[in-house]
Amino acid sequence: MADIVIINPVFEMSYWGMEHALPILGKRANLPVACLPLLAALTPEEHTVTLIDENVEPIDFDRCARADIVGVTGMSVQRFRMKAILAELKSRGVFTVVGGPLVTVHEDYFDDLADVIFIGEAEETWPQFLDEWKRGEHQVRYEQAEKSDMSKVPTPRFDLVKMKHYLFGSVQFSRGCPFQCEFCDIIVTFGRKPRIKTSVQIIAELEAIRAQKARIVFIVDDNLIGNKRAIKDVLRDIIAWQQAEGYPLTFFTEASIDLADDHELMDMMVDANILAVFVGIETPNEESLRETKKYQNVREGGTMIEKVHRIQDAGMEVWCGMILGFDNDDPSIFNAQREFLTEARIGVTMVGMLYAIRKTPLYTRLLAEGRLDHSDQPEFGTNVIPLKISREDLRDGYIRVMHELYQPEAYFNRVEDLYIKHNIQLTKGRTRYWKKHPIQRFRWNSLFLLQSIGIYLKMMYGIRDDKLRREYRRRIWKMWKARPDPGILLMHVLKCALHYHAYRMADEMVGGKSPIMNSY
Repeated sequence: MADIVIINPVFEMSYWGMEHALPILGKRANLPVACLPLLAALTPEEHTVTLIDENVEPIDFDRCARADIVGVTGMSVQRFRMKAILAELKSRGVFTVVGGPLVTVHEDYFDDLADVIFIGEAEETWPQFLDEWKRGEHQVRYEQAEKSDMSKVPTPRFDLVKMKHYLFGSVQFSRGCPFQCEFCDIIVTFGRKPRIKTSVQIIAELEAIRAQKARIVFIVDDNLIGNKRAIKDVLRDIIAWQQAEGYPLTFFTEASIDLADDHELMDMMVDANILAVFVGIETPNEESLRETKKYQNVREGGTMIEKVHRIQDAGMEVWCGMILGFDNDDPSIFNAQREFLTEARIGVTMVGMLYAIRKTPLYTRLLAEGRLDHSDQPEFGTNVIPLKISREDLRDGYIRVMHELYQPEAYFNRVEDLYIKHNIQLTKGRTRYWKKHPIQRFRWNSLFLLQSIGIYLKMMYGIRDDKLRREYRRRIWKMWKARPDPGILLMHVLKCALHYHAYRMADEMVGGKSPIMNSY
């Protein structure tokens, strides 16, 4: 029997991390990474597993030193902390294993700090390693010959996750994306053939995470609708489960913009209680979209703004990712980004500079062209050397766009355009259900109202900037007068918290108080 510790290192400051807002909200992290509870579920019962997410608790290195195996996982943005943790474990003579997105695309990054590395998915290789380790015959490198069969993936051990410290829960329905975006490492790690769990598995996961008292859950699939036919079958069962259980969960997720072309799928997602969908818009520059092979964004069926509006009209808010620095981008791209987001009524947007991740087609192309900065921490925030913009102008333009997008006037005008002027109708499926179950409606609306008041009071006492506090009070009151709905109020209060984080992050970059934080 092995005593196993698995660690997820602390993230560096990022847009989605909400680090500035979390202390005010009484939470330590936004959501748990999916791999920790899944690896615990994949571990045979004869072993003991301890999960440590450094984002919510410190690492007890003395405890790790007593373990037989310590695993470390992480993404590119965690690489420096991963190295530091592995160096400390190495100095204590700990047997270490490393897996996750970073080592999958950069196998030699940790040199001899790791005794064993795992490339790609590990549903088969993790149990294989533990069996071979027990016999003293383990290998130093594991990589599955085939992608994991998602229909055989066990229910993650959410019971081992300290859910009370997270703002949201997280579940995964599928892996893989059918598209071929040049910059994306998802197709490298998970492939272009979407693989999806069965409805039975997914409902079991929803029950398991609900048992940990999560109410808002992020479906972490990189493209939920990669296999539209299969996800429709799953959504039908989720809708039935939500109705049977009184709509206990609210979801947000990620999907490609071709969602707008399928009205049945949008209606089903709304009925399943998906409130918001993150879409990779990337850029309003069609030449840049074609350059990066994001052809799904330039297909017929209307402009991207029209497609965003169709998703909003169906009853889901659109959040998006935007990228600056494609080869076809010139200095006009900075204004074009802001204008697009304003017209599209998108309040929540993650902007970043193009970054070439190893093993992606973009990395291979730019390497051949001699247009990569090979330093581990590029001076200008990205390893890409652009064509039509200087590196300094790209960096400064990116900071300026972030700063201007999250000025209170600009941000709340976009939000209010969607919620007040356009009057977006969210949760249509749940609303229909509540009409037949008024007691449920009263119970949930009372909870939403109490949560909203609690978060509001925390912000008023926790935010030191008087001007921001006044702005949040004004905007919250304006929204409540226009739409006196406790669910909308809760969404808006959370949007104020998200704004506070993004505003602080951008403001500190502009003032030189923090390094460039790129979204890659």
